[in-house]
Amino acid sequence: MKRLALLSLLSAFVIPHSAFAAPPRPNLIVCIADDVSWDDFGCYGSKTARTPRIDALAAGGMKLTEAYLTASSCSPSRSSIITGRYPHNNGPGAELHQPVAANLPWLPAVLRENGYHTAIVGKNHMTRVGGPVGAETWDLIDPGITPDNHGAESKWAETIEKRPKDKPFFFWFASLDAHRAWDADKEWVESKYGPKHRPQDITMPPFLADDEATRDDLASYHNEITRFDHFVGKVADTLAAEGILDHTLILILADNGRPFPRAKTRLHDSGMKTALVAHWPAGMAKRGSSSASLVSVIDIAPTFLEAAGVKAPPSFQGVSFMPLFQDPQAVTRRHAFSEHNWHDYEAHGRSVRSEGWLYLRNQRPALAWQGPADSVRSPSHDSLKALRDAQKLTPAQADVFQAPRATEELYLTANDPNQLQNLASDPAHAETKARLAALLDQWTAETGDAAPARLTPDSFDRETGESLGKKNQAPRGDYPGLPKNAASINAPGPR
Repeated sequence: MKRLALLSLLSAFVIPHSAFAAPPRPNLIVCIADDVSWDDFGCYGSKTARTPRIDALAAGGMKLTEAYLTASSCSPSRSSIITGRYPHNNGPGAELHQPVAANLPWLPAVLRENGYHTAIVGKNHMTRVGGPVGAETWDLIDPGITPDNHGAESKWAETIEKRPKDKPFFFWFASLDAHRAWDADKEWVESKYGPKHRPQDITMPPFLADDEATRDDLASYHNEITRFDHFVGKVADTLAAEGILDHTLILILADNGRPFPRAKTRLHDSGMKTALVAHWPAGMAKRGSSSASLVSVIDIAPTFLEAAGVKAPPSFQGVSFMPLFQDPQAVTRRHAFSEHNWHDYEAHGRSVRSEGWLYLRNQRPALAWQGPADSVRSPSHDSLKALRDAQKLTPAQADVFQAPRATEELYLTANDPNQLQNLASDPAHAETKARLAALLDQWTAETGDAAPARLTPDSFDRETGESLGKKNQAPRGDYPGLPKNAASINAPGPR
């Protein structure tokens, strides 16, 4: 009798097993735009672009204001994000259209091995040396293009709805917006996207000509951004309808800057800075917060793995920024490094951002940084060439054609957001320049960065943007990092 009474008493203090059950592992989504500069979303201050759905996710989540890419070039940037490594540590993948070294694990493969359903829907542009990236990494690969949508976004919601319901998921939703040539204009549906952007309403960047052709070009670009925004909103709506929005970590960013002169491929903020919106109601201490802590996109992979409760492989060079979700003032890294390698044209540039400063080093100072070939063929570039030929360029516009360039550049970005005043030769900032140069040297040595004796040469005409053709093209050169076999080096350098 006493034993029954004791058991009865103990049972009153027994907490059901379900109360100890671990919270569900979060679903993980990347929504990545193609060629969109950081300040071309409304929540980042754009007075032109209409991005109400992204703005709403930022208002209910977190806006990271100091996030930087490792490359302002499509495939090297995307490959860097998905391997958590610097471009030169990805082997041939440091250069546009080239494959990632075969020995490196990818974020979706690690998640898949740990019970996640994985899918890439939209632009892929990431390959591996020796063969395709297939079922060992992705459960679903879909280019996402439909007859009425060549932005590659219209299957995103369907992918969520048709997922296996017994697994958490990682979805890489990759838009083709806003890559040239513009197709949103031809596929515009006003009932979905609202009216098209009007050229007369465009806020002009200082590097571009303020004329009708450039304004038309920018209006079409902004139409693509609004279409991307619409489908990001569809993703959020579908998650809500499925009852899983609160338990899904969504990151929204772009792979590089806008495809206009003095943006895409540049090491400056107009090319290398990215918007980064995080939305995860169940995992954030406060909604509608903003963090000015420094973040590199190689930090995305370890952040996702920490959220999923999975240990990051030693090859991942980034550091998780999960602490920012609880404390936006936390510091997860102090330095961010970026690269400018071959993208249509020969190039080798490096940069470090630290404590509000940007330091650049250019190993090909004789060559202009005019932008990729599709930008050189654009109406906006033609307008700048007309001003150049008439000797009417402003200093900001002239920078597009400048050659030779300085071997070193130094900017205090808060005072010079467009990076137009090079302080590298100013004695008042010699100590800062020396500190940043030493950081870049340390990162170069520890990560095995190296410029080969012969880099890949130009494949397009620098004046017209037209292909040089096989007869006029020199053989492909060696990729950066090859002399030191950087693809086998996991050291992250200073962080």
